[in-house]
Amino acid sequence: MILFDEVTKTYDREVVFKDISFSMGRGEFAFLTGPSGAGKTTLLKLIYGAERPDSGQIVVSDWIVSKMKQNAIPSLRQNVGVVFQDFKLLDNKTVFDNIALALTIHKKHPHEIRERVNAVLREINLIHKANISPPYLSGGEQQRVVVARAMVARPIVLLADEPTGNLDDDNSEVVMKLFREINARGTTVLIATHNEGLFRKTGNRVFYINNKYIEKEMVA
Repeated sequence: MILFDEVTKTYDREVVFKDISFSMGRGEFAFLTGPSGAGKTTLLKLIYGAERPDSGQIVVSDWIVSKMKQNAIPSLRQNVGVVFQDFKLLDNKTVFDNIALALTIHKKHPHEIRERVNAVLREINLIHKANISPPYLSGGEQQRVVVARAMVARPIVLLADEPTGNLDDDNSEVVMKLFREINARGTTVLIATHNEGLFRKTGNRVFYINNKYIEKEMVA
C-alpha cells in the first residue's frame, strides 16, 4: 500500500533523509515518531505528492508517486486524506461546507454530498453544528471537523500530522477513536506524532526516524 525504496530528500543541499526504505500493508495502522525536526512532516508530504524525492521510489497503492507528473497528483489526493495539526479550516465557510469542499471540487452530485457530509457529521457528533463557522467551535471540535473532512472522501490512505498536538487528553481520545474506526473499514492509517502515549501498548508498528534514517522499527 505504501512503499519507500531508498528514498533521499534534500532541502537547499541539506539532507533530510538518506536512502529511507519501509513499507506498510493495505489496511494497516502505524505510527511515525522521532524528535522535532527529524522530518516526519516531510515524509508525509512525500506520500501525498506535496514534495518530491531527490532519488528513490515511492509507491502508494497503484500510484508510483515519485514518477507522477504534476497534473496527475490530484488523482492521488482524491484517495489520500490528510489531517493537519493546525486544522487549515476555512473560517468564512460553515462546518458543513468545510467538510464538503473536497466532494464539491470533484463535482459529486449535491444529493450525494449532502448524504455523505451529514453521515460523517453524525459520526463525529457535530450534526447540530453543521451551519456554524469554525471559529465558534472548540479546538477539539475543530479537529474532529478536520478528521471528518479527510474521511468524507473515503480515502484508501489517511495521513495525520500531530493530530492531537493541540488537544487535551479527552479530546485526543475522541480523535484517536475516530482514526481506529476509519481504519476498521479498511483505510490504511499513518500517524506522525512525538507523543508516545498515543502508540504505547497499542500493538501497532512504530517507525522511529532520526539522523536522516528510520533508525528502528518496533511494535508498540
